[in-house]
Amino acid sequence: MTNGKFFPQMSLPVIHDQLSKADDSKWVLFNGISFRDPMLMLIASLMGGGLGIDRFLIGDTGLGIAKLLTCGGLGIWTVIDWFLIMDATKESNLKKMQMFGL
Repeated sequence: MTNGKFFPQMSLPVIHDQLSKADDSKWVLFNGISFRDPMLMLIASLMGGGLGIDRFLIGDTGLGIAKLLTCGGLGIWTVIDWFLIMDATKESNLKKMQMFGL
C-alpha cells in the first residue's frame, strides 16, 4: 500500500481488507481524498507549533485556538506536540478516510 505512511501502522491490515472489498466508486473516493503527510506536519509543528498552526492544519481547531491563546502552553505544549503530531496526523487521516465510508 503506497499510502501506508499516512495511517497508523496497526490499522493498515484493516484498511487493506476494506479496500480490497471496495467497489470502483470507493476507489475513486479514496484516490480523491488528500491526506496530510506526517513528516510535513512535524516540520509545520517545528516552525509554527507555538501558534497552533500544526493543529489547525490537521483539523483540531479547538486545540489550535488553545495553543494560539496560550502561546503553545507557554512552550511546554509545543515541545510535547513535536513528539505527538505525527501520530495525531495519522489518526486524523484515518478519521478522514472513515468519514467517506471507507
